[in-house]
Amino acid sequence: MGKKKKILAGICIVVLIVLNVLILGHKENVNGNYQLHLTVKSDIEQNVQTYYSTAREVSEEMSQVETYDQMGSDQELIFSVPFQCNMVRLDIGNQPGYVEIKDVYLGYKDAKENIAEIENPKLIEGQQLESLEATDGVLKVWTNGTDPYLWLSLETSQLYPVLEKDCMHRTVAKNIIMLLLIDGGAIVAFVLRKKAMMLPLELFQNRKLILSLAKNDFKTKYAGSYLGIVWAFVQPVVTILVYWFVFSVGLKAGNVSDYPFVLYLVSGIVPWFFFQDALNGGTNALMEYNYLVKKVVFKISVLPIVKMISALFVHVFFVGFALILCALYGYMPSLATLQIIYYSFCTFMLTLGLVYATSAIVVFFRDLTQIISIFLQVGIWLTPIMWDVNMLKNYPWLIRLFKFNPMYYIVSGYRDTFLMKTWFWEHAGWTVYFWIFTILCFLFGSWVFKRLRIHFADVL
Repeated sequence: MGKKKKILAGICIVVLIVLNVLILGHKENVNGNYQLHLTVKSDIEQNVQTYYSTAREVSEEMSQVETYDQMGSDQELIFSVPFQCNMVRLDIGNQPGYVEIKDVYLGYKDAKENIAEIENPKLIEGQQLESLEATDGVLKVWTNGTDPYLWLSLETSQLYPVLEKDCMHRTVAKNIIMLLLIDGGAIVAFVLRKKAMMLPLELFQNRKLILSLAKNDFKTKYAGSYLGIVWAFVQPVVTILVYWFVFSVGLKAGNVSDYPFVLYLVSGIVPWFFFQDALNGGTNALMEYNYLVKKVVFKISVLPIVKMISALFVHVFFVGFALILCALYGYMPSLATLQIIYYSFCTFMLTLGLVYATSAIVVFFRDLTQIISIFLQVGIWLTPIMWDVNMLKNYPWLIRLFKFNPMYYIVSGYRDTFLMKTWFWEHAGWTVYFWIFTILCFLFGSWVFKRLRIHFADVL
């Protein structure tokens, strides 16, 4: 083994050890929901709503509505309550009437906490309650308005340890899965290193040519204009400003997931810009460089990557722009910021697999360029970039459907890096799914490119 190979192997081993240490030392924050159970009986249909709070402040975003529709009979209603909340405002109904409430408790798995206010209710002015009466564990309520409510204090001394233990077990399981994936992948890569390194080796051998072509491509793209390459940065910035003005100023979007809208937007749209530019450029690479394709000795497999590296130059700028913007809002870089390298690599590999397929197909089917353009126009809205997927919390199946979009993993990863400081192995399931999808996509793209490349010169 040569000196360079030994150094490279040593670096890989060090990186692998560091990843193992970081994963083993990771402790996930406690998170989860309790279930508020209550049995309701009334003579009319009622909408029962709960607001979750820590300081008697309520908002529609922190609430849940269930309908009582079994008039004259007992009906159990179950609400999900974030574990951080210590109070619940219970809106008993949406019209005056008589309501009975019993069997009220907070639960998590097999643990239960009873709620004392049901046994000892207090009538407070302004709550649109005519009278309250507690008998044998049944709270009888007479309401005289359309928005009657009670405040309930939550005791979770028996629930929190169970939730904490559950979160710890999930964290350990996720960490083990990530270790198996990373270490297993490293072993497979070592065993199959000759085949696996064929393309990277080819790219490495032609690195000077690739870098030279990428630089030239980046410069010539805006040749002839007065501002030159400045347009590469001006156009995306203007796009960001337009989206920010429309949603934040025009539509009064406010914060998204407790983060300023501009940060939520920028952290999501930066990887999309890279994906969009790389996919468009890589798809048309063979047609743009058709004079090189016709050369017998030229490695045409490098051409799609040339366009992607050209797009990467702009991406690096916008990553820096996003970091500075986040810092101005108080979200300073941390150790988790290094993940930007990982998620940029994810974007590159996903796009590379797509580009190998599209660049080969478009030579024979030129309409593919227009199809991709439409796909990107729709895709920016199907990927939660300017909106929060949790807005669909009442449709969990739809949330899962959106998450199957591989760009969701990347966009969320950039937000985890810039804002939430969350490590990628905390999303073990989606990480596994993403890399399975990406590897299959790369294998398919490579197969298509290899099968069609012998005909490129004839068609072009």
